[in-house]
Amino acid sequence: MSDVALQEAVAEFDRHLRAERGVSLHTLRAYRGDLRDLCSYAAAVGISGPEGLDVTVLRAWLARQHALGRSRATLARRTAAVRAFTGYLHRRGLLDFDPGPLLGTPRQARDLPTVLSQDDAGRLLDRMDVSGPLGLRDLAVLEVLYGTGVRVSELCGLDIGDLDTARGTVRVLGKGGKERVVPIGEPAARAAGDWLRAGRPALAGERSGAALFLGARGGRLHPNSARRIVHSRIAEVGGVPDLAPHGLRHSAATHLLEGGADLRSVQEILGHASLQSTQLYTHVSAERLKQVHRQAHPRGAAEDR
Repeated sequence: MSDVALQEAVAEFDRHLRAERGVSLHTLRAYRGDLRDLCSYAAAVGISGPEGLDVTVLRAWLARQHALGRSRATLARRTAAVRAFTGYLHRRGLLDFDPGPLLGTPRQARDLPTVLSQDDAGRLLDRMDVSGPLGLRDLAVLEVLYGTGVRVSELCGLDIGDLDTARGTVRVLGKGGKERVVPIGEPAARAAGDWLRAGRPALAGERSGAALFLGARGGRLHPNSARRIVHSRIAEVGGVPDLAPHGLRHSAATHLLEGGADLRSVQEILGHASLQSTQLYTHVSAERLKQVHRQAHPRGAAEDR
Protein backbone atom coordinates (compact mmCIF):
# COMPACT_ATOMS: atom_id res chain seq x y z
CA MET A 1 0.00 0.00 0.00
CA SER A 2 1.33 3.44 -0.89
CA ASP A 3 1.94 6.04 1.79
CA VAL A 4 1.61 8.89 -0.76
CA ALA A 5 -1.38 11.09 0.04
CA LEU A 6 -3.86 11.67 -2.77
CA GLN A 7 -3.41 15.45 -2.89
CA GLU A 8 0.37 15.02 -3.02
CA ALA A 9 -0.05 12.63 -5.96
CA VAL A 10 -2.24 15.19 -7.72
CA ALA A 11 0.44 17.87 -7.22
CA GLU A 12 3.10 15.55 -8.67
CA PHE A 13 0.84 14.81 -11.63
CA ASP A 14 0.37 18.54 -12.21
CA ARG A 15 4.15 19.04 -12.27
CA HIS A 16 4.46 16.12 -14.68
CA LEU A 17 1.93 17.69 -17.06
CA ARG A 18 3.70 21.06 -17.00
CA ALA A 19 7.23 19.70 -17.38
CA GLU A 20 6.86 16.71 -19.67
CA ARG A 21 3.55 16.77 -21.49
CA GLY A 22 3.48 20.38 -22.70
CA VAL A 23 -0.28 20.67 -22.24
CA SER A 24 -1.96 24.05 -22.62
CA LEU A 25 -2.60 26.30 -19.63
CA HIS A 26 -6.33 25.93 -20.27
CA THR A 27 -6.10 22.13 -19.97
CA LEU A 28 -3.90 22.39 -16.89
CA ARG A 29 -6.42 24.62 -15.12
CA ALA A 30 -9.31 22.36 -16.09
CA TYR A 31 -7.56 19.18 -14.91
CA ARG A 32 -6.59 20.83 -11.62
CA GLY A 33 -10.22 21.68 -10.93
CA ASP A 34 -11.37 18.20 -11.92
CA LEU A 35 -8.86 16.44 -9.70
CA ARG A 36 -9.50 18.79 -6.77
CA ASP A 37 -13.15 17.76 -6.99
CA LEU A 38 -12.10 14.10 -7.08
CA CYS A 39 -9.93 14.60 -3.96
CA SER A 40 -12.85 16.21 -2.12
CA TYR A 41 -15.12 13.30 -3.03
CA ALA A 42 -12.46 10.74 -2.07
CA ALA A 43 -11.96 12.39 1.34
CA ALA A 44 -15.72 12.36 1.92
CA VAL A 45 -15.85 8.58 1.38
CA GLY A 46 -12.76 7.91 3.50
CA ILE A 47 -10.06 7.63 0.85
CA SER A 48 -6.79 9.47 1.52
CA GLY A 49 -4.31 7.81 -0.86
CA PRO A 50 -4.20 6.97 -4.56
CA GLU A 51 -4.41 3.23 -3.87
CA GLY A 52 -8.08 3.70 -3.01
CA LEU A 53 -9.03 4.89 -6.51
CA ASP A 54 -10.62 1.78 -7.94
CA VAL A 55 -13.17 1.69 -10.74
CA THR A 56 -16.12 1.57 -8.31
CA VAL A 57 -15.04 4.80 -6.60
CA LEU A 58 -14.35 6.58 -9.88
CA ARG A 59 -17.69 5.54 -11.39
CA ALA A 60 -19.47 6.69 -8.24
CA TRP A 61 -17.71 10.08 -8.47
CA LEU A 62 -18.69 10.48 -12.13
CA ALA A 63 -22.26 9.41 -11.35
CA ARG A 64 -22.39 12.15 -8.71
CA GLN A 65 -21.19 14.66 -11.30
CA HIS A 66 -24.05 13.60 -13.56
CA ALA A 67 -26.54 13.89 -10.70
CA LEU A 68 -25.31 17.42 -10.03
CA GLY A 69 -26.22 18.36 -13.59
CA ARG A 70 -22.76 18.60 -15.12
CA SER A 71 -22.84 18.89 -18.90
CA ARG A 72 -21.75 16.03 -21.12
CA ALA A 73 -18.74 18.07 -22.20
CA THR A 74 -17.69 18.52 -18.56
CA LEU A 75 -18.24 14.83 -17.80
CA ALA A 76 -16.16 13.84 -20.83
CA ARG A 77 -13.32 16.15 -19.77
CA ARG A 78 -13.41 14.90 -16.17
CA THR A 79 -13.28 11.32 -17.42
CA ALA A 80 -10.25 12.21 -19.55
CA ALA A 81 -8.59 13.92 -16.57
CA VAL A 82 -9.02 10.95 -14.27
CA ARG A 83 -7.87 8.51 -16.97
CA ALA A 84 -4.68 10.50 -17.45
CA PHE A 85 -4.21 10.64 -13.67
CA THR A 86 -4.72 6.92 -13.00
CA GLY A 87 -2.49 6.04 -15.95
CA TYR A 88 0.24 8.19 -14.40
CA LEU A 89 -0.29 6.58 -10.97
CA HIS A 90 -0.06 3.11 -12.48
CA ARG A 91 3.19 3.92 -14.30
CA ARG A 92 4.60 5.31 -11.04
CA GLY A 93 3.71 2.09 -9.22
CA LEU A 94 1.17 3.85 -6.99
CA LEU A 95 -1.70 1.78 -8.42
CA ASP A 96 -1.44 -1.95 -9.00
CA PHE A 97 -4.16 -1.77 -11.66
CA ASP A 98 -5.20 1.15 -13.85
CA PRO A 99 -9.01 1.52 -13.72
CA GLY A 100 -9.05 4.41 -16.22
CA PRO A 101 -9.67 2.33 -19.39
CA LEU A 102 -12.77 0.82 -17.73
CA LEU A 103 -14.48 4.21 -17.53
CA GLY A 104 -16.90 4.94 -20.34
CA THR A 105 -16.79 8.34 -22.00
CA PRO A 106 -20.13 10.19 -22.23
CA ARG A 107 -21.05 10.91 -25.83
CA GLN A 108 -21.02 14.62 -26.46
CA ALA A 109 -23.80 16.23 -28.40
CA ARG A 110 -21.92 18.47 -30.79
CA ASP A 111 -23.96 21.48 -31.81
CA LEU A 112 -23.14 22.72 -35.27
CA PRO A 113 -21.28 26.02 -34.97
CA THR A 114 -22.72 29.24 -36.30
CA VAL A 115 -20.80 30.38 -39.36
CA LEU A 116 -20.94 33.35 -41.69
CA SER A 117 -22.11 32.86 -45.24
CA GLN A 118 -19.49 33.70 -47.82
CA ASP A 119 -21.48 36.81 -48.74
CA ASP A 120 -21.61 37.93 -45.09
CA ALA A 121 -17.86 37.42 -44.72
CA GLY A 122 -17.29 39.56 -47.80
CA ARG A 123 -19.60 42.32 -46.55
CA LEU A 124 -17.93 42.34 -43.14
CA LEU A 125 -14.39 42.63 -44.45
CA ASP A 126 -15.06 44.89 -47.43
CA ARG A 127 -17.09 47.53 -45.57
CA MET A 128 -15.00 48.06 -42.45
CA ASP A 129 -13.91 51.55 -41.49
CA VAL A 130 -10.11 51.33 -41.69
CA SER A 131 -9.31 54.94 -40.85
CA GLY A 132 -6.45 55.45 -38.40
CA PRO A 133 -4.05 52.91 -36.85
CA LEU A 134 -6.79 51.05 -34.96
CA GLY A 135 -8.88 50.71 -38.11
CA LEU A 136 -5.93 49.20 -39.97
CA ARG A 137 -5.25 46.87 -37.05
CA ASP A 138 -8.85 45.72 -36.73
CA LEU A 139 -9.12 44.91 -40.42
CA ALA A 140 -5.85 42.96 -40.28
CA VAL A 141 -7.04 41.06 -37.19
CA LEU A 142 -10.30 39.99 -38.85
CA GLU A 143 -8.68 39.25 -42.19
CA VAL A 144 -6.01 37.05 -40.59
CA LEU A 145 -8.51 35.24 -38.36
CA TYR A 146 -10.78 34.48 -41.30
CA GLY A 147 -8.03 34.05 -43.91
CA THR A 148 -6.03 31.52 -41.89
CA GLY A 149 -8.52 29.96 -39.46
CA VAL A 150 -6.07 30.41 -36.57
CA ARG A 151 -7.24 30.43 -32.96
CA VAL A 152 -7.41 33.81 -31.24
CA SER A 153 -4.59 32.81 -28.85
CA GLU A 154 -2.45 31.87 -31.85
CA LEU A 155 -3.20 35.19 -33.53
CA CYS A 156 -2.21 37.18 -30.44
CA GLY A 157 0.99 35.14 -30.09
CA LEU A 158 2.24 36.04 -33.58
CA ASP A 159 5.45 38.01 -33.95
CA ILE A 160 6.35 40.18 -36.93
CA GLY A 161 8.87 37.58 -38.09
CA ASP A 162 6.16 34.90 -38.26
CA LEU A 163 4.48 36.69 -41.17
CA ASP A 164 5.88 36.13 -44.66
CA THR A 165 3.82 38.34 -46.96
CA ALA A 166 6.01 37.50 -49.96
CA ARG A 167 5.17 33.80 -49.70
CA GLY A 168 1.69 34.40 -48.33
CA THR A 169 2.21 32.31 -45.19
CA VAL A 170 2.28 32.72 -41.43
CA ARG A 171 4.12 30.56 -38.90
CA VAL A 172 1.81 29.62 -36.02
CA LEU A 173 2.64 28.14 -32.62
CA GLY A 174 -0.37 26.01 -31.75
CA LYS A 175 -1.54 23.78 -28.92
CA GLY A 176 1.13 21.71 -27.20
CA GLY A 177 3.85 23.93 -28.67
CA LYS A 178 3.33 22.47 -32.15
CA GLU A 179 4.38 24.75 -34.97
CA ARG A 180 2.70 24.87 -38.37
CA VAL A 181 2.87 27.09 -41.45
CA VAL A 182 -0.49 28.31 -42.71
CA PRO A 183 -1.42 30.00 -46.02
CA ILE A 184 -2.70 33.50 -45.38
CA GLY A 185 -4.28 34.63 -48.68
CA GLU A 186 -3.81 37.90 -50.54
CA PRO A 187 -6.43 40.07 -48.74
CA ALA A 188 -5.12 39.08 -45.30
CA ALA A 189 -1.49 39.53 -46.34
CA ARG A 190 -2.33 42.95 -47.80
CA ALA A 191 -4.20 44.04 -44.66
CA ALA A 192 -1.37 42.84 -42.42
CA GLY A 193 1.16 44.65 -44.60
CA ASP A 194 -0.85 47.89 -44.42
CA TRP A 195 -1.04 47.57 -40.64
CA LEU A 196 2.71 47.02 -40.34
CA ARG A 197 3.53 49.93 -42.61
CA ALA A 198 1.01 52.59 -41.62
CA GLY A 199 -0.65 51.45 -38.37
CA ARG A 200 1.72 49.63 -36.03
CA PRO A 201 4.42 52.36 -35.92
CA ALA A 202 1.84 54.78 -34.47
CA LEU A 203 1.08 52.46 -31.52
CA ALA A 204 4.49 50.83 -30.96
CA GLY A 205 6.42 51.59 -27.79
CA GLU A 206 8.71 50.04 -25.21
CA ARG A 207 6.19 47.29 -24.42
CA SER A 208 5.66 46.22 -28.02
CA GLY A 209 8.61 43.90 -28.53
CA ALA A 210 8.25 41.81 -31.65
CA ALA A 211 4.46 41.38 -31.33
CA LEU A 212 2.65 41.55 -34.66
CA PHE A 213 -0.63 42.90 -33.24
CA LEU A 214 -0.69 45.60 -30.57
CA GLY A 215 -3.27 46.94 -28.18
CA ALA A 216 -4.14 50.62 -27.99
CA ARG A 217 -1.42 51.17 -25.35
CA GLY A 218 1.31 49.50 -27.36
CA GLY A 219 1.52 46.11 -25.64
CA ARG A 220 0.87 42.77 -27.31
CA LEU A 221 -2.80 42.42 -28.21
CA HIS A 222 -4.65 40.33 -25.61
CA PRO A 223 -7.14 37.64 -26.70
CA ASN A 224 -9.94 39.38 -24.78
CA SER A 225 -9.23 42.57 -26.72
CA ALA A 226 -9.25 40.63 -29.98
CA ARG A 227 -12.67 39.19 -29.05
CA ARG A 228 -14.02 42.68 -28.39
CA ILE A 229 -12.68 43.84 -31.76
CA VAL A 230 -14.48 41.01 -33.58
CA HIS A 231 -17.79 41.56 -31.78
CA SER A 232 -17.75 45.34 -32.24
CA ARG A 233 -16.78 45.20 -35.91
CA ILE A 234 -19.47 42.64 -36.69
CA ALA A 235 -22.02 44.82 -34.88
CA GLU A 236 -21.23 47.64 -37.31
CA VAL A 237 -22.46 45.54 -40.24
CA GLY A 238 -26.21 45.02 -40.27
CA GLY A 239 -27.59 41.56 -40.83
CA VAL A 240 -24.38 39.65 -40.01
CA PRO A 241 -24.68 37.15 -37.11
CA ASP A 242 -22.61 38.01 -34.06
CA LEU A 243 -19.59 35.73 -33.76
CA ALA A 244 -16.54 35.40 -31.56
CA PRO A 245 -13.11 34.87 -33.16
CA HIS A 246 -13.71 31.13 -33.05
CA GLY A 247 -16.74 31.70 -35.26
CA LEU A 248 -14.43 33.16 -37.91
CA ARG A 249 -12.29 30.02 -37.58
CA HIS A 250 -15.42 27.89 -38.08
CA SER A 251 -16.37 30.02 -41.07
CA ALA A 252 -12.93 29.68 -42.64
CA ALA A 253 -12.99 25.88 -42.33
CA THR A 254 -16.52 25.61 -43.69
CA HIS A 255 -15.79 27.84 -46.67
CA LEU A 256 -12.62 25.89 -47.48
CA LEU A 257 -14.62 22.67 -47.65
CA GLU A 258 -17.38 24.32 -49.65
CA GLY A 259 -14.71 25.49 -52.09
CA GLY A 260 -13.44 21.95 -52.64
CA ALA A 261 -10.59 21.62 -50.11
CA ASP A 262 -10.00 18.08 -48.84
CA LEU A 263 -10.44 17.24 -45.18
CA ARG A 264 -6.76 16.46 -44.54
CA SER A 265 -5.67 19.84 -45.87
CA VAL A 266 -8.20 21.63 -43.66
CA GLN A 267 -6.96 19.58 -40.69
CA GLU A 268 -3.39 20.78 -41.38
CA ILE A 269 -4.48 24.41 -41.72
CA LEU A 270 -6.49 24.37 -38.48
CA GLY A 271 -3.85 22.46 -36.53
CA HIS A 272 -6.22 19.73 -35.39
CA ALA A 273 -4.44 16.76 -33.82
CA SER A 274 -7.28 14.45 -34.88
CA LEU A 275 -9.21 14.30 -38.12
CA GLN A 276 -12.34 13.70 -36.03
CA SER A 277 -12.31 17.36 -34.93
CA THR A 278 -12.17 18.51 -38.54
CA GLN A 279 -15.01 16.23 -39.62
CA LEU A 280 -17.43 18.49 -37.75
CA TYR A 281 -17.22 20.90 -40.67
CA THR A 282 -18.46 18.31 -43.15
CA HIS A 283 -21.69 18.26 -41.13
CA VAL A 284 -21.86 22.07 -41.24
CA SER A 285 -21.52 22.04 -45.03
CA ALA A 286 -24.05 19.23 -45.37
CA GLU A 287 -26.60 21.13 -43.28
CA ARG A 288 -26.15 24.24 -45.38
CA LEU A 289 -26.57 22.24 -48.58
CA LYS A 290 -29.78 20.74 -47.20
CA GLN A 291 -31.07 24.21 -46.38
CA VAL A 292 -30.33 25.41 -49.91
CA HIS A 293 -32.03 22.31 -51.30
CA ARG A 294 -35.15 22.89 -49.19
CA GLN A 295 -35.36 26.50 -50.33
CA ALA A 296 -34.53 26.04 -54.00
CA HIS A 297 -35.76 22.61 -55.12
CA PRO A 298 -39.45 22.38 -56.11
CA ARG A 299 -39.78 19.22 -54.02
CA GLY A 300 -37.19 20.12 -51.41
CA ALA A 301 -39.76 20.71 -48.66
CA ALA A 302 -43.03 19.04 -47.81
CA GLU A 303 -46.03 20.84 -49.27
CA ASP A 304 -48.51 22.44 -46.91
CA ARG A 305 -51.58 20.26 -46.65
